[in-house]
Amino acid sequence: MTARFVARPAGDQAYALGEGPVWDAERQRLLWVDILGGTVHAGTVSSEHIAVTETFQFDDLACAVAVSEAGDLLVATRDDVVRVGRETPLARLGRAGSRLNDGAVDPQGRFVVGSMALDESRGTQRLVRLDGETVTVLDDDLTLSNGLAWSPDGRTLYSIDSVPGVVYGRDYPDGVRRKLFGISDGLPDGLTVDALGNLWIAIWGRGRIECRSPGGDLLAVVEVGAPQPTSCAFTGPGLDILVITTATQDLGPAALTRQPASGRLFTADVGTKGLRTPYWIP
Repeated sequence: MTARFVARPAGDQAYALGEGPVWDAERQRLLWVDILGGTVHAGTVSSEHIAVTETFQFDDLACAVAVSEAGDLLVATRDDVVRVGRETPLARLGRAGSRLNDGAVDPQGRFVVGSMALDESRGTQRLVRLDGETVTVLDDDLTLSNGLAWSPDGRTLYSIDSVPGVVYGRDYPDGVRRKLFGISDGLPDGLTVDALGNLWIAIWGRGRIECRSPGGDLLAVVEVGAPQPTSCAFTGPGLDILVITTATQDLGPAALTRQPASGRLFTADVGTKGLRTPYWIP
């Protein structure tokens, strides 16, 4: 039987394209981005409220954020991966007709980030791993590279290509990619993995988070009071507060009237815990 949960709004601020929640356990803070707003936010988390404590503004897009054990922030902008406080980009990854998108730190402390097409082209986008200044291409045939997460033992990388609606798995770091399952009702977006190894996937356009086994079995659904959830992460001292980001992008006045919590952050208690987020190693 599929478990059912309901998320609740956890703040008043609405974001155009809220994305990429990351739990920084050392400082007990949540990090997330508003891609279109060009901002990275930090805040405190409780089961009922998320309070913004700091905001970093960028000239263009802020597509993903990662953090080191010392608290240094790494941000994927439209084309570059930059270390906050440094003028020179760590890597220039952008290409014409695309932008960077979702990113995450692997169990070895390396930043992995994908790109998405800005036009109708398909199968031209990449997923890359950044190790210092060395860039390794993992995939080069994607359309909208999205959610990234690893199994509890770190041996499997889960990744999403949203436009074909495919969830992939690969033995990490050097295994061959394989299709695990597809999602046809809504677009699979960001994801996180819980301590049991199950995948929690944001379904853009359907206002829900789906918990699925690595084989694709639907185990639980979290209803979100916003049609465009983008990603989720387990946060808090016990890693038991599921934080969900959402977006207002492409929603007109009528849709926003029907779904006034669109773009806000949500929290949910889903009866399980997440995994500690690896720190980026500069």
